[in-house]
Amino acid sequence: MIGVSPASPHAQNNKRLSDLSKRTKAELLLVVATFIWGATFVIVKGALSDTSPLLFIALRFLLAGLLMWLVMARGRIEHRAVLPSLLLGIVLFAGFAFQTWGLLYTTPSRSAFVTGFSVILVPLISHFSGYRLGRGNAVAAALGLAGLYFLVMPSGMGAVNRGDLLTLLGAISFAFHIVLLGVWSRRISFMQFAPGQIMVVGMIAILAVPFAPAVALHWTGGLVFAIVVTAVFATAFAFSAQVWAQRYTPPAHTALIFSLEPVFALLTSLVVTGEHLGGKEVLGFALILTGMVVSERWGGPAPAPVEG
Repeated sequence: MIGVSPASPHAQNNKRLSDLSKRTKAELLLVVATFIWGATFVIVKGALSDTSPLLFIALRFLLAGLLMWLVMARGRIEHRAVLPSLLLGIVLFAGFAFQTWGLLYTTPSRSAFVTGFSVILVPLISHFSGYRLGRGNAVAAALGLAGLYFLVMPSGMGAVNRGDLLTLLGAISFAFHIVLLGVWSRRISFMQFAPGQIMVVGMIAILAVPFAPAVALHWTGGLVFAIVVTAVFATAFAFSAQVWAQRYTPPAHTALIFSLEPVFALLTSLVVTGEHLGGKEVLGFALILTGMVVSERWGGPAPAPVEG
């Protein structure tokens, strides 16, 4: 019997270096994608001065969906991916509709941090599906709720900012989307139903435009820039980059990188708009960000099923 000689130490070292190189590139790519997502809060806020929320969502997601359908799905969608794409698209539409609508009344940084609360909500929603929460999840939920209190609750007799409440509804929708995505991603290739759900978001938005209380569209350089950046870079490119990068990056690292999104949004808003932060807002931001990190770092890779 002829034996197969094991790989030489030199070859094994080369493989380790190659794997490390891919992981480094993947994590850098995820940081770039996360920065783009964070920066788009300011961009979308500016675009809403030239168009209405539903029309912006329609233009952004129809363009992005078409690009992803051609590049990722090679111009076709399998039959088994149609229903998941439709259901995921409906939930995703709700998330972006509430988030974009909320941006009319709140700041980009507040919107980003409230949206980030969806990371903390995912284990809580999974708990009602028969999963046990870890201690890290419970601590993260408490931190996130405390942060939301300082961000959303008004001082004195002032009214609660409706933009923050709309964004919170968007965060809840995004959390349900993440849970559902986790269910179907084990059965169907993401390359198939990712373009489908993005196109569904755009189609629902365009169908809903006639029923909107006010529709505005003023073609300006800023609006075109916002559509191109959010459709091509924040959606088509960033989603595709995420698909490739997560093949070489541990889930815990990916989640921690994604927790930088509201930080990037805050920094972009401070630089571009000169946003002023009060002490209550800084505390709220810090608590929510800490909750996101705790949830992903110590909450466990997946909720543990309840026995019996």
